[in-house]
Amino acid sequence: MKVGASVLACCCLLIQVLGLALFLRGFFPLPVRSQARKSSISEIPAEPTAGKTSNWTQLPHPLFKKVVIVLIDALRQDFVFGVKGKEHMRYVTQLIEKGSTLSYIAMATAPTVTMPRIKALMTGTIPGFIDIVVNLNSPELLEDNVIWQAKQAGKRIVFYGDDTWIKLFPKHFVESDGTTSFFVSDFTEVDDNVTRHLDDVLKRDDWDVLVLHYLGLDHIGHLTGPHSHLIGPKLYEMDFVLKKIHSALSSKDEDPSFPSLIVVCGDHGMSEAGSHGGSSDEEVQTPLVLISSAFQNKAGTFKEPEIIQQTDLAPTLALGLGLPISRSSLGMLLPAVVEHKTFREQLRFFHLNGYQLCKLLKENLRAYEKDDGVEQFKKAEKLHANWIKLYLEGNTSEVLTNLGRKLIKQYLEALQKLSASLSKQVVEYDIYSMTVGAIITLEMFFLLLICVPSALSSKAEFDLPLASPIFSLFFYMTCLVLAAVHVIVCTSTENMCFFCSISWMMAMAIMVLIAALLCVLLSVLGKIILKHKSSNEKQSSSMSSWSELDLLLLVGTLGHVLSMGASSFIEEEHQTWYFLINTLCLALSQEMCRKYFLVRKRNKMNTSDLEYLEQTDVYINEIYDAHKKELKEERLSILERFIKDNEKWIALASPGIILICCRLLRPLNQTGVQWMHRSDFGHWLTSSEHKAELSFLVGTCLVMIFVLIQGKCSLVSKVALMFGLLGVYCYRAAIGHVLYPWQQDTKDITKGITEARFVYIFVLGILITGIKDLLKSHMMCADYKAKSMGLWEVYSGLVLLAALLFRPHNLVVLVFCLLIQIILTMFIWKILKYDAAQITFMHYWFGQAFFFFQGNSNTISTVDISAGFVGLENYVEIPAVLLTAFVTYSGPLLWSMHLLCYLNGEINKTSTAVAHGCFSYAIIRSLPVTVYILLVTGFRYHLFIWSVFSPKLLYEVIHLVISAGVCVTFTVVDKNQVAKSEH
Repeated sequence: MKVGASVLACCCLLIQVLGLALFLRGFFPLPVRSQARKSSISEIPAEPTAGKTSNWTQLPHPLFKKVVIVLIDALRQDFVFGVKGKEHMRYVTQLIEKGSTLSYIAMATAPTVTMPRIKALMTGTIPGFIDIVVNLNSPELLEDNVIWQAKQAGKRIVFYGDDTWIKLFPKHFVESDGTTSFFVSDFTEVDDNVTRHLDDVLKRDDWDVLVLHYLGLDHIGHLTGPHSHLIGPKLYEMDFVLKKIHSALSSKDEDPSFPSLIVVCGDHGMSEAGSHGGSSDEEVQTPLVLISSAFQNKAGTFKEPEIIQQTDLAPTLALGLGLPISRSSLGMLLPAVVEHKTFREQLRFFHLNGYQLCKLLKENLRAYEKDDGVEQFKKAEKLHANWIKLYLEGNTSEVLTNLGRKLIKQYLEALQKLSASLSKQVVEYDIYSMTVGAIITLEMFFLLLICVPSALSSKAEFDLPLASPIFSLFFYMTCLVLAAVHVIVCTSTENMCFFCSISWMMAMAIMVLIAALLCVLLSVLGKIILKHKSSNEKQSSSMSSWSELDLLLLVGTLGHVLSMGASSFIEEEHQTWYFLINTLCLALSQEMCRKYFLVRKRNKMNTSDLEYLEQTDVYINEIYDAHKKELKEERLSILERFIKDNEKWIALASPGIILICCRLLRPLNQTGVQWMHRSDFGHWLTSSEHKAELSFLVGTCLVMIFVLIQGKCSLVSKVALMFGLLGVYCYRAAIGHVLYPWQQDTKDITKGITEARFVYIFVLGILITGIKDLLKSHMMCADYKAKSMGLWEVYSGLVLLAALLFRPHNLVVLVFCLLIQIILTMFIWKILKYDAAQITFMHYWFGQAFFFFQGNSNTISTVDISAGFVGLENYVEIPAVLLTAFVTYSGPLLWSMHLLCYLNGEINKTSTAVAHGCFSYAIIRSLPVTVYILLVTGFRYHLFIWSVFSPKLLYEVIHLVISAGVCVTFTVVDKNQVAKSEH
């Protein structure tokens, strides 16, 4: 069966996406939980006793009458305990300095996004990393948690704020008012909608727990970063809210022994870029301030906040409200909260916490009795029983007090060890699902690999044997073996397995697919070996014809793939790509010098060399003539004459110009981990003091974008592009990023919805015009120019969309991207006559470099989710996800689309250019993700598996999904060309 190279590449990537989805489902399973769903009061253990029988078999009485939880999204610890806190949160600072609070730095775990953090705060568990994927659409939380326990105990819970809580806890609140957490352009109304309820609810006594989730600070961070001038006023607003709540509750605290409690905390922090999701100190360190009159007896001297785990809040809240601790909680009770209680009450609290942790460890660890924490808890429990015996006998000596202090210390040590042991057991990998997904991915990669010689041949097609392998005995035997393995694994495993939970029909279909791919691979490999034996000489000669550039591209790509085995190289991957493109530019410079200087020694050349030179000169003149019309249309006669007179020197300087452009882009956005804390030129531009400079830069960049891409567009698209870019500036002015020339300040700031939608109309117009030209070229057999113009208009529409969604200072990245593409096209690729595979590799390298030039990294915190809400009044999931994905991967995507435009222009010279480009692009994208899933499988117990390797895995998989879509586009264009040639 004859299969085109582009069709084969497209199918392989699509099947790889299926395999990777299965691998991800196994690699990111649900965390280990308690086997029983909820705790109940009947399961509460009795107080330990030795001889004497204790009558304390129930939960202790609640410590607090009312609890108010004020969760301020993206509240960094230095916003409360640092300089900003002392300057803008003066009331809270005053309470801390007086000693009437308990202050902590609560450590969150990756991923630092809202929904998993709420789960951690309310359940005491460490959510699975895959929760970051479902963060956009939070399902109901079925796990045991503080909110559910409070409702079961008859507590009346009121909630205002982020509607994620309403999705996680439906029908749990007697009163609620939710606001969407993803519309990041709004940081005023989203908090006003919470505060407007306060006056009414604080006057009432018909509630026990009040939860307030403020989103404005997080939205400011996403828009302008943690050093924005908007941060101070927002912190002052939060301080005023806390003052109002504290004053209202203090006036109602009639019984000093049964006071109210205010919990001030953040779900996660905020990176230096203003986002979150990663594991930097700024993202994982959050403040936790407990305010209550019960702590008034604390010393007035200010102490440094103690570092705790975020999961410690759940058992503290549960016992503070007189509720059972959640079954799956890994946290430990904060000792300072119960210091004011009697020794017997404190020991009762710690015993309950330790008993719950031991029970959870027993359910998740077979040899739990040998755990150090369990052994120490058993010893403390025996000592506790002796203490109770003395206490019940009426002993009030100092011996009882000293023994109580020693016992509390033992309990705390046991709780710390138990919590640490459970933290190591929180995730159990689904190895079977991972293995099946990895096998599918590997099979498709090896199929691409062994098809390289045929797919990159002059015919760009491959003879794929399907009938003979599928109807062979080996195929049926393989199917039977795989089915038997599936049955054995699914009937013998004790752990939950996703691949075993799907229907048997679907599982068998996947097994048949694996068996068929294996048979096809072996059949193709056998043919290649037989063919190789008869052509050893030709094969060796073809290998020796590899150029220096071929070796550089191959070694550079393989070197990058191997570097992903080191966490430091993943964190600083941008340095790898910067080095590779710098090296590539030097190699291109060498090739250009060799082209222009070595060929001048005509006296040392034979006749064939002279003929080759003459052909080259003619070809260079053709390249100039091809761009002459475009330059004429732009009325750049002076530039035209300059290029004509200095064509040689411009071509020689081109690699150096590209190097300069790349060097100028590097300080624009700090990325990676090591230097992320340092301010960059982007921060300087986006600060409020330099709005005039940013306005000038944005205006200049928009003009440059129009000049660089309008030449190949139709008149209609040129007009649409011009108005679209004008709309981009109007949008930036509307939301306060830039100023109009006649504007002095940004008093009238809006969400820019009208302006953004104005741009969207022109984006759609340009895209539709381009698609119409492509259909016209295919259906009506129009001339080649219509097809080239259609592809370029689609590319121009994507550039306009990127200009709208990019952060304002990143328009410089877009301009340099277009400039480098023009330089490479006009003065390097066509002059040096590189083939489609070489040009595809170079496009890929530059695309990866521009991914990092935008400020992206391999941490979740650099994802700019604000771009997903440009022009939207409310959160709409699908457009938000698509826009966020586009702006994140716009670098690789724009370079791949430019590759398609360029290769389509080469069809007149090489009819298989698009097919070769598609296949090369598929294999260069399949290689890193295939190797990386093997690496993360081996490193699954690595110290940095969740903070470094897992985010990189998500980036790679999403990139492959986008690459599969790119290959589909290549295939459509390639098949159109084939259909046209057959007419």
